[in-house]
Formats: sequence, structure tokens, C-alpha cells
Amino acid sequence: MYEFIEGILHSVTPQYIVINVNGIGYKIITANPFRWQDYLSQTVQCQVELVTREDSMTLYGFYDANEKQLFHKLNKVSGIGPKSALSILALDDHDGLIQAIESGDSQYLTKFPGVGKKTAQQMVLDLRGQLDFASDVAKSDTSQSTSVSDEINEKVIEALEGLGYSQREIKRVEKAIKAEQFNSTQDGLSYAFKLLIKN
Repeated sequence: MYEFIEGILHSVTPQYIVINVNGIGYKIITANPFRWQDYLSQTVQCQVELVTREDSMTLYGFYDANEKQLFHKLNKVSGIGPKSALSILALDDHDGLIQAIESGDSQYLTKFPGVGKKTAQQMVLDLRGQLDFASDVAKSDTSQSTSVSDEINEKVIEALEGLGYSQREIKRVEKAIKAEQFNSTQDGLSYAFKLLIKN
């Protein structure tokens, strides 16, 4: 129904962004809302997908067409819904994701929230050889002026919760996250994802 939405970026939260289009605020769930942070109050274009359920209508947003295509591929795998697909996309290392699928590395894939061994094996079975386009998914430059480190760290924790990581998983990396000083929430998330995949 919708291909993209273009308007003024009104706000960024740990789970979604809001784009103002002629006075109407569209709530759009995205993989990494904070990568849009630098564009607050500016005109942006967000690729979107409307997902309709019996009790809800949800707009999912993507940084570009390649990321949207990767979402579609992931969402077709049995056991992966829209939220799980977004949690997988939240990891900046799309090349690593593709390599894991191509090499059949189920252990790497089970590091994502909501992905068990069976689902990881299904991802390999369904997607191997189909994700060449996704290696060029854009990685945004989200460098920004240094903010209060504690505030950024708290936003990182909130974002991980919003992406579906369990309290146990978050507690495992929380100390390491709070020991760092990040220039942006996106930097903090990238660091957190590396820790979660490694452990």
C-alpha cells in the first residue's frame, strides 16, 4: 500500500521514529531508530511496509530499499516475524549476517533475539544464495556532538529492550556498556551488538 513516507522527522525513540507529513504524525517502527537522530527536524524519506494483523496495523520503516528487501527475505522464513526481522537488521554487520547464512553458521544466527537453533537452520535453508544484494545495505554515519555519556548508555539499554533482547542478555553486557563513553546512541548500540554476538 505504501512504498515510502516523506516528511519532517519529528521525533526519535528507542523503538520508533515519527515523521510529520502535513500535520499527521506517522509512527514508524525501525530497526535502529537512533541512526535517524542527525535528521531531526529535517525532511527525510523512509521506505515503509504496512503490516496488517487482525488487531493492528503497523508501519515498519527502513533506511533504504536494500534494507527493505532484506526485511522481506527474513520475514518469509518460518519462525521469523516482522519484529524478529527488525531485531536482526538492527545489527550493523549485514555482511556478517550474510556470511553466517552462506556458511551455515547456525550458532552465530542464534545470537539474535528470538532466533533458536531450528529457526537459524531454516534461515540457512531458505536464504542461502539469495542475499547478495544485501551486502551493500547502507550504514549511516551517525556521528554527532558528544552528549552526556550516562544518558546515551541508558538509551542503548532501552533500545536493546525494544529490540527484544532479554533482561538476562542485557545484564550480561550492561556493565561493559556503562564502562564506555559513546558519542552517540548508535555507537553504543553497535558496541552492544558486538558484545551480544561474541558472548
